[in-house]
Amino acid sequence: MTILVTGARGKVGQAVVNRLHPTGLTVRAASTDPAELTVPKGVETIELALDRPESLDAAFRGVRQVFLHPQPSGIHELVEAAEDAGVKHVVLLSSSSVLGPDAENDPLASHSLRVEHVLAASDLTCTFLRPDAFASNSLAWTHFTGRSLPVQLAYPDAHIAPIHPEDIADIAVEALTGTSLTGRSLTLTGPESLTFREQLALLSEALGRDVPVEQITRAEAEQQMGAHTPAPVVSSLLDRWEAADRGPAAVADTVETLLGRPARTYRQWARENAPAFTPH
Repeated sequence: MTILVTGARGKVGQAVVNRLHPTGLTVRAASTDPAELTVPKGVETIELALDRPESLDAAFRGVRQVFLHPQPSGIHELVEAAEDAGVKHVVLLSSSSVLGPDAENDPLASHSLRVEHVLAASDLTCTFLRPDAFASNSLAWTHFTGRSLPVQLAYPDAHIAPIHPEDIADIAVEALTGTSLTGRSLTLTGPESLTFREQLALLSEALGRDVPVEQITRAEAEQQMGAHTPAPVVSSLLDRWEAADRGPAAVADTVETLLGRPARTYRQWARENAPAFTPH
């Protein structure tokens, strides 16, 4: 049985490949640019480009399970190719944003929701993984810490329950290799609710130096974030953080509740990634 991992250049996709390979299963890693993939010896790499439908047949040949990174463009063709190839099960890396109000019109949620809808209407058995905020989103702060500047935030006391990307990979592999998660829709979080300010305190601890926080206005944040992010996405993010400013975030399914072992904490993620935040 071959398992196809799409989005294999991403941190979660890479981690899924690295976990599956030692199990003896046949793993095929796919990317729009397979030459850029770094995979263990023995893992096949292949092109899968949704704007090039001719790449689909080769990617799905002999595949029975898929770890799918969401991309609404070309999803109908992808599902058709998967069904034709005899794929039985798709594990989708979706997003908890699909559960929000007016998700179909939300620029963040609609991306994953459109993929979920097409998969749900197919003949494939699907498992939807819906992680909340990734701990690795904090890497956006390296723009400030690398220059020894205060981290500027419009809502420093917004609460989230950040999940370690390695925990998402653990859950994905369980979904691909076991049966306990098959067909389920799982909202994934880290093990604790933390404000951005509390996350920065843990990052300061990992770095051994203070990382100051500076609160800015929403308008200032819009201007700053808009330099590299589309305005509708910026607005959606700020709306979420404004709403999250009102109290602790809900802790949903974690590695501990699903797999029976401790979930990785944000403190652990901060220690592992401290070098990225050093001045340069």
